[in-house]
Formats: sequence, structure tokens, C-alpha cells
Amino acid sequence: MKSVPKLIKRFVGILMLSSLLILVINFAVLAIITATQAPNGSPWTTAEQAAESMEKSEQGYKMSDEMIEELNAQNVWAVYIDNATGECVWHSDNLPDTVPLEYTASDIANTTRGYIDGYPTFTGEGEDGLIILGYPRDSYWKHMWPSWDYQFIANLPKTILIVLALNVLIIFLIYMAANTKLLKSVKPITDGIQALHTGQPVVLKEKGVLSEIAANINQTSEVLQSQNYQLKKKETARANWIAGVSHDIRTPLSMVMGYASQLESNKQLPEEERQKAAVIVKQSQRMKNLINDLNLASKLEYNMQPTHIAQVNLISVVRQVVVDFINLDISGKYPIEWLTDSNLNTVIINADKDLIKRAVSNLIQNSINHNENGCTIYVAVKEEHGKVCKIVVSDNGVGATDEQIDKLNNSPHYMVCDENTSEQRHGLGLLIVKQIAAAHKGTVEIRHSEYGGLEVEICLPV
Repeated sequence: MKSVPKLIKRFVGILMLSSLLILVINFAVLAIITATQAPNGSPWTTAEQAAESMEKSEQGYKMSDEMIEELNAQNVWAVYIDNATGECVWHSDNLPDTVPLEYTASDIANTTRGYIDGYPTFTGEGEDGLIILGYPRDSYWKHMWPSWDYQFIANLPKTILIVLALNVLIIFLIYMAANTKLLKSVKPITDGIQALHTGQPVVLKEKGVLSEIAANINQTSEVLQSQNYQLKKKETARANWIAGVSHDIRTPLSMVMGYASQLESNKQLPEEERQKAAVIVKQSQRMKNLINDLNLASKLEYNMQPTHIAQVNLISVVRQVVVDFINLDISGKYPIEWLTDSNLNTVIINADKDLIKRAVSNLIQNSINHNENGCTIYVAVKEEHGKVCKIVVSDNGVGATDEQIDKLNNSPHYMVCDENTSEQRHGLGLLIVKQIAAAHKGTVEIRHSEYGGLEVEICLPV
């Protein structure tokens, strides 16, 4: 569900940026419109200029020709009122007949802030009079009573900010109200997507604006469930087949081993025949071990091998395996050295004792199998910081090349490989060791031994 808050933040961010962009665009448009309203200057400025252009002579008052041309170009009429008498002492030729020629003080006050016969008027003060300019009726709109409370004007910036904030809040609330249903629909969709990888069935309600996506997720879940079921059937059938074949082979193999052992121990037979019987016994035992390994590897691979986890002393378990191998090595061809620190007597872990013994046995047997001329085997148990313990089995035998070690560490075993393989990369012993380590949440690393041979390290959590 971490994606839903991110989605909401993204939506809110886009909303806020959009609102801010709209405000900026509105202010820009307002500024452009305001700037284009008076391309030739303010009417009040024009009135002041007209008043300054009035000249008095013996024949009366006269306006400059340039100002008359400017007023005519805008279809503006003008009258000049004497301050003393309130009478019109000059007017333009285009003065409408409805415009009065005498003005009282109240008339002049109304004219200054309003209209004359529907014409918006603007005044300018001359030396001894007042000029009135009348613009066309549809050119300007004037507010007749421009009076405002002082506190209102003083608080206007704050008021504007509050109004803008309220507008943004209202837009946000409208947006959230409109998308609440969508956001509620997103949650089960994201939960369903996250649940797909767990292998659990996913069933979403196919309704709302995201019904099509929910339907696709349900279909995907059904396909995955079907595939998992078929895969489990194949895995179970494979494991059962291996177990069945192993069981069927054991009985005749036991008979072969029994008769071969009798022939090997029969002193009445020639030595050559007894040696052949010994080879049969040895190879039969090898085949039996291979069948057991194959059966165990199959069960571990498909989680069919029951594990009995309990607290065990790893030192005691590994030492017992070492002692068993020492007792079996009558010829002394494969001596084993115990390199565990003498001060380390106890390492308690949660593990299956029998599986750990099997893993260590496989590693020691692996050194024996690959060194026919004999070798010294070194076994050690280590503990690091009370969190990790390591079982290290190494030898001074023939070892392996870098390429072989890389394959042992990284290439999948032929038994669990999903690609065609024309060669058996290695036996089942190391595969079982890796599977046992994985069952205990551990790892296995194969490398060159400091003694010249091969070294395998099992790392397990304490």
C-alpha cells in the first residue's frame, strides 16, 4: 500500500500546480487587458493636457490645433467652464445639443465623477476655468459613488490572500470528493497486485471505474493458480516416481549385494573371481548410495522431506560425524584433522540433527570420492559474533580448477536445471548439502583450500 499515498501526493501536487498556474495566467491576462485599455493615455491625463492647451485672447478662449485633432480622432467633445460665472466660454464644434452650457457647483461635482446625458466625462483644471471632456457613450464605465471603508481597504491584501486560500481549499475539497471513489477503488487493486506474487488466490470486486483492471487481475490470478496447481502436480508426480523407482530398485539391488558379498567371502573361489565379486559389491553400494541421495534430493527439492527442528550443539554433531569416519578408515588412507578452536565447546543452533550430519558426511565423503590416492581432510566449526556459525570441510587433494569451482557455485545442478543438459555437472552430494543449508536458511560456498585441495563452507544462522 506504499504506492497509494504516493499516488495521492501526485494527484494533490498536480492539483496545486494547476491551481497556481491558473492564478498566474489569470493575473497575466488581467495585466495585459489593463495595459491595453488606454493605449493613448488615461482620459484624466488627456483632460489635464486639454486644460493646459487652452489660451485666452481678446477674441476669447481657444484650444490648440494639436489637441483639437487628438480629441476629434477619439470623437471626444469639450467645453470650458468659467470659474466665476459657471458658464461655458468655449466648446468644441462637435458638442451635442443635449449638453448644457451653464453649470452650478453641484453640476460640476456630478460631472467630475459621472456622466452628462450618458457621456462619460472627465475634467481638467485650467488657469481660470474647468474643461470637461465627453467621451462616446460606449467608451468608458464610471463608478458614481467610489466610497469604501478604510479598514476594508487597509485589510484588502490580507482579504485577497484569504479568499485565494479558500478558493484553493474549495477546489481541493471538490477534487477529493470527486476522486474519493476512485482512490477507494485503487486500494484493493494495489493489494491484489501485491498479493499475486505470494501465490494466494486473488478475487476482486469487478465494479466501479477500475472494474476492467480488477477483472484482468482476477483472470491473471486464475491463470497463476492453474499454473501453480499443474506445476505442483508435476513436482509431486516426479517425486513419487523417483521414490517408486528407488523402492523398486532396492530389493533386487540388495539381493545382488548379498550374493556378491557371499562370493567375495567364499575362500573356495579363485582370487580373481573373489575380486570381481568385490567390485560388484563396491559398485552396488555406490548405486545404493546414489539411489538414497536421489530420493533425498528429490524430497528436499519439493519440500517433501520432513524436518525435525530442535536445539542442537553443532560441535557435538560435527565431531560425531568425524569420529565415525575415523573409525571406518582402517587403512589410514584418509586421516581427518579436527581444527575447531579448543575453547569453543558449544554452538547451539536450531536445526535438524540428522540433516546436518548428512551434510557433513556428504562433504567428507566427497573428499574421499575425488581423491583415490588418499588425502588429509580438515574439519572445523567456527562461530562469528554469536550470529553466524560455519562448518568448514577442506582437503589437500587434487582440488578443482577455477572454472569447475565457478560452475559448482553458480551453475544449477542437472537435477533441478530447467534447461537441456548433455552432461552431469557433479554428483548429488553437493546438491544435497546446498539443499540442507537452504532448509536451515543458510548458504554454501565452494573455493580453493589453503592446503591445496578443495574447501566447502556451510554458513548457518545461530
